[in-house]
This record gives sequence, structure tokens and C-alpha cells, in this order.
Amino acid sequence: MKIRDILKPSSVKVPLNAMSKRAAIDELVDLLDESGAIDDAAQLKEVVWEREQQRSTGIGEGLAIPHGKSDCSPDLVMAIGRPAHPIDFSSVDKKPARLVVLLASPPSRTADHIQALGKISRLMVRPEFREQAYAAETSEALYQLFAGSDQ
Repeated sequence: MKIRDILKPSSVKVPLNAMSKRAAIDELVDLLDESGAIDDAAQLKEVVWEREQQRSTGIGEGLAIPHGKSDCSPDLVMAIGRPAHPIDFSSVDKKPARLVVLLASPPSRTADHIQALGKISRLMVRPEFREQAYAAETSEALYQLFAGSDQ
């Protein structure tokens, strides 16, 4: 799986304006909606928020990966935002999220969904990559960092 297949430049935002996890989820879903990647933003917001309430997607080291399964798109889609100010995502290490990666897939693509979650986690566990992501000053720079990881 290649990041470029599921992430488009129009679905990356630096900085996110959100100050809360709910607002971050909504802002990232809106990016997907504005780019035409999904056809029901309200449904996806609800699905991702319900998942977030069951168990926090703040996985630590400044990363949150809110995600959900919905029929709002036939494809796996991703949006990434670097908040202007870190956001509390109730991470296990108590560190606020410095990067939020939203992932959505149709219910029929569970294996792809899990594979994408794993790929993001493997990238972000690398300190050098993680710090470059947190330091990205533009949406384009953040997109290029992730798209370049396919090579």
C-alpha cells in the first residue's frame, strides 16, 4: 500500500485551526469532503467521533490516528493535519497530539484499513520522520514527507 494512493495534497492542512479533538476530526473530515474524497461528511464525522469515544486514538509520542469505517467513500481515504497548538487526545503517554492522521474506509476494506494504520504507525515510530512531520511548516511539505515515504 502506498500513501499516495490514499492521501491527496488537498487533504493535508498545516496548521489545523482546531483546538479540541472533536474540532480536529471535523476539520479533517471537511478537507476530505471539500476534495471530493467522500460523499457524506456528517456520517463520517459521526462514525469517527463514536469510535473516538469508545477508545482514544491518541497513540502517544504526539500522534493521534482517529479512524472509522463508513460507506461515505468506496476507497480508503486519509487526511493529515498538524495543529497550530497540540491537542489533548487522551494519549496513553499523556502527551498532546502534534499530528492528527484521520483514516476512513468502507466496512468491506478492513484489511486495507488495518494495513494503513500499521503503515502510519511504522513511519511515525521513527524519531527522525516524526520530528520532520512535527516541524513541517506548510501543507505541501507535510504531504511531500508522507508521499516520499513510499520510495
